[in-house]
Amino acid sequence: MRGAPGPRTLVSPSQLRSTRGRIVYWVVFTLVMVAFTLAFLFPLYWAVTGAMKSPDELARIPPTLVPEQWQPGTFAQAWNELDLGKYFLNTIVVAGGAWLLQLAVAVPAAFALSKLRPVLGNVVLGLMLATLMLPASALLVPTYLTVADVPLLGVNLLSTPAAIWLPAAASAFNIYLLKRFFDQIPDELIEAATIDGAGPVRILLRIVLPISRPVLAVVSIFAVVAAWKDFIWPLLVLQDPGTQTLSVLLQRVAPDLRLDLLVAGLVLASLPMVGLFLVFQKQILAGLTAGSLKG
Repeated sequence: MRGAPGPRTLVSPSQLRSTRGRIVYWVVFTLVMVAFTLAFLFPLYWAVTGAMKSPDELARIPPTLVPEQWQPGTFAQAWNELDLGKYFLNTIVVAGGAWLLQLAVAVPAAFALSKLRPVLGNVVLGLMLATLMLPASALLVPTYLTVADVPLLGVNLLSTPAAIWLPAAASAFNIYLLKRFFDQIPDELIEAATIDGAGPVRILLRIVLPISRPVLAVVSIFAVVAAWKDFIWPLLVLQDPGTQTLSVLLQRVAPDLRLDLLVAGLVLASLPMVGLFLVFQKQILAGLTAGSLKG
């Protein structure tokens, strides 16, 4: 009997074994990799070099690929003139609080839906996922009215980080992502811990969270990046200029700011997220591909 056929690919194994096939394969592979690399790296290069051009050269048509005169001092000038240190701190507080609150809400909710299986849990999950079908613009007005006058408490959260933290905590996507990962944890492991006298909180803290580090890293990255780059919502709720984030600041000063200083500010505002991805890229990929547990 013949063995089971292998997976179909664009290039058959017999073609790859030939000299011509290997040459064509590596040429195409190299061209595709170079094209994708340029597509991702060229915008970064363009922004960094644009910040080091003079305003006249930056606005020139056709543009220059390499600055005629390198002006790296533009970054220090943008940092000082825009007081970026203050707004970096504002953004870190907003992103850090949103991250912590999302984990504090999403992790217990996903654990309850996955392992505790409450009554009507599937209905609750379905309603949460249904919110993903709504456009974000449709939620702006009701969410704004809520943070402007918190029900029952009667507190106005405008111009405070809490106005961003609380809406960010209700992330249906992160809850679903965590639930799907928790579903892969064997029920026998939970049952054995229950027999040993462990309660739900102890099971979550001692068993579930330690083996969920990859997906927690992914959720953390999503939460921090979303809060860091968000613009519309901080623009609406952070009405005091002293509490605004980097994205709101750069939009506010853009009409009256030199173009090279604006580009330098945009580059400096982007560096933390680029660095965050480069440092944690292994954890991100591990979390996205984690679909089962090894025994």
